[in-house]
Parts: sequence; structure tokens; C-alpha cells
Amino acid sequence: MSSDAVVIRHCKGLDELRACVALQKEIWNFSDADLVPLRMFVVAEKVGGQVMGAFNGSQMVGFALSVPGTRSGRVYLHSHMLAVRNEHRNSGLGRRLKLLQREDALARGIELIEWTFDPLEIKNSYLNIEKLGAIARRYNINQYGITSSPLQGGLPSDRLMAEWWLKSRRVETLLATGKNPPFRQQAAIEVPAQIYDWKAAAETRSKAQHVQERNREQFLRGFDAGLAVLGYERDSSGSGKFLLGNWDEEWS
Repeated sequence: MSSDAVVIRHCKGLDELRACVALQKEIWNFSDADLVPLRMFVVAEKVGGQVMGAFNGSQMVGFALSVPGTRSGRVYLHSHMLAVRNEHRNSGLGRRLKLLQREDALARGIELIEWTFDPLEIKNSYLNIEKLGAIARRYNINQYGITSSPLQGGLPSDRLMAEWWLKSRRVETLLATGKNPPFRQQAAIEVPAQIYDWKAAAETRSKAQHVQERNREQFLRGFDAGLAVLGYERDSSGSGKFLLGNWDEEWS
């Protein structure tokens, strides 16, 4: 479905924030204990975060939530959630929401947005690395514990940390040309297309866990050696591959 008719903007009022909570539950199917509550959306809006919605007419079909953070005395944004309703996926809507986050951050003098993502999620990894220009050089083991979402398949919630340096040559080159700057690949980490089926069924979940544990060690080893995720490839079967190399920009 085309996203051209969808309007993206900052959310306004409690009713739209409640719609974010409802869409979150629809997409992740969290238990109530794992849901980000309405109060958190309200707080994010009040303290310098971002709550942005995507609207098809009056219906919310996506949202993005971020909260402010500080590190080494500098302010950045942590994008905690990005959600797109199923019928609007693969339309570019997720990227549009992220670009609005970037526009808003730059207008406030913020140069970094970070977020976590599951390295077993192939489409999302491709979006983050190849369509947005984020890099990754940190790996967090079981960051959120074992969650109630079926999307996690009962596996540890391992996460890569995306760093989106909004004014970097990498990001500006991608936005201007549609391609990331070239780099010398030094390592590759593969994710088979079957990972979703393996996670979904109890009898094959051990295969998914093996991939997660193998890749975890490869990421940790690569990051310890100073490498960063700079590229992502998908093949005709739907499998994914992280490409690691040395990032030649000094953003930290």
C-alpha cells in the first residue's frame, strides 16, 4: 500500500497518545506488564522527546516514540519505538517517520538519535543500515529480558544499538545519493531467511537460538576489534548479511 496519502506529524492530545498505546499492543501483542503505558508517552512529549504519528485520514497507522538522553554532557534522543500497521508496511512509511525525527532533532541542535534493534529481524536491519545510514558498534545481551511478545519467539532479547549521526558524511551522502559511502568489508554476519519460522515453532526454536548465539559471538568479537556495521545485504532467498568494516568518521 502506498504511503503517499498518509500524513505524518507530531501527535496532539491524549486521544492520539492513547492510539499509540493501542497500536503498540496490536503490533507487538505484549502483555500489559510489558506495554509502554500512556503516561510514558505523555512524559516523552513534555520533556523534550518525540511522539510522532502517521495518519491515514483519522486512523493512526504508525507512530514513533523517543525520549531525551545525555552522555558525556551532550544531549541525544533515544528512539524507543517505531510501529507501522501491517497493511502499511513495505511502503516507506517507517523511513518517513525516522526522517521526521531527524528533521525535528536537527531543528533543536541534536546530532544523534540512537535506538536498539533485533539483529535477527532482516527487513528492519536493512532499513536501519541501508535506508537510514545508521551504524552499529555495540551489542547488548538480553537487554529487555525474555519478553511476552510472540515476535521474540521466547529468545533472549539481544539488541544491536543503532547510532544515527544526523550530520555525518555517511548520512548526508545516503540522503543525497541513495547509497552509503563505500568501505572495505572486513567481516560478515549472516541471518538465514528461515529465522522467523524457526522462532515461531517450539520444535525448531533451538535452530534460531543457535543462530543468535553464533552471531552474538561474531558481533562481540568484531566490535572488540574496532569494527562497525556499515552495510547490509539481502539475497534472493530473503536471507540477510551484516557487513562490518572500519568507520572513517570521528563521531562519538
